[in-house]
Amino acid sequence: MKTAFKMKIKPGFTAEYKKRHDEIWPELSALLKENGVSDYTIFLDEETNILFAVQQQNGSSSQDLGSTAIVQKWWAYMADIMDTNPDNSPVSKPLLEVFHLD
Repeated sequence: MKTAFKMKIKPGFTAEYKKRHDEIWPELSALLKENGVSDYTIFLDEETNILFAVQQQNGSSSQDLGSTAIVQKWWAYMADIMDTNPDNSPVSKPLLEVFHLD
């Protein structure tokens, strides 16, 4: 199953957001893969600072792994540059698929 969602970074943090994801922690990457998340891509609309994420799932969504210590640590690490909820999870809105070309 493929899912998409949007998040938002704070203005001026595009380079830092990219840097942190270029250096994603190996244990976080492994956790995502172990839980069936693959083909995970995040795009940025530079006019609005909206992030658009799409991922293939064969199990949990990356957004469903918030009870794990490594995800909570990642959320805390990213909280200074993103819109977040009180628990540091990114404010995330699921997106409705309206077209797919195979």
